[in-house]
Amino acid sequence: MLICGVDEAGRGPLIGAVFTAAVILDPARPITGLADSKKLSEARRTALAIEIREKALAWCIARADAAEIDQLNIFQATMVAMVRAVDGLSVVPGMVLIDGNKIPKTLTLPAEAIVKGDAKVQEISAASILAKTARDAEMIALDAIHPQYGFARHKGYPTAEHMKALLEYGVLAEHRRSFAPVREALGLQQGSLF
Repeated sequence: MLICGVDEAGRGPLIGAVFTAAVILDPARPITGLADSKKLSEARRTALAIEIREKALAWCIARADAAEIDQLNIFQATMVAMVRAVDGLSVVPGMVLIDGNKIPKTLTLPAEAIVKGDAKVQEISAASILAKTARDAEMIALDAIHPQYGFARHKGYPTAEHMKALLEYGVLAEHRRSFAPVREALGLQQGSLF
């Protein structure tokens, strides 16, 4: 039975999309060193992401953008993006293993949620690496357009540097307006909180 691993990256940042990935590994083409993406160096993640794309039987990266996050909430937007990733696979898996403790309600395939799955299941580790590298690439691209915010360094998380830039330079179109620090920055920009 083909197993698909699913994971997300970018639920906590104040800006940009939440990324998800679905991966079906090829048992005939093993990949060594798969682990939770947060435990790997950036260089190792990048190298593994290339290898996963080359060797996996199927993979798909999906996203839900800031507008969807604001409309649905971050949890529901993540669930939508997970279903998009699974639906985008070129091969239909027999079982979907999802990192965490929730299964998207609209997923039509047999599925199981596994807490800390990115450290326990290779397919989920692979998905975590693809989601994280795709999300980081978006932040690096955004940094090239808006270097004063420091996105390449903090990847959109609410660091002191990001908070200072938010107040100094304002809220960008890509910022998640439903997140409290962004709402507060908007309120200060407009002279009143809403």
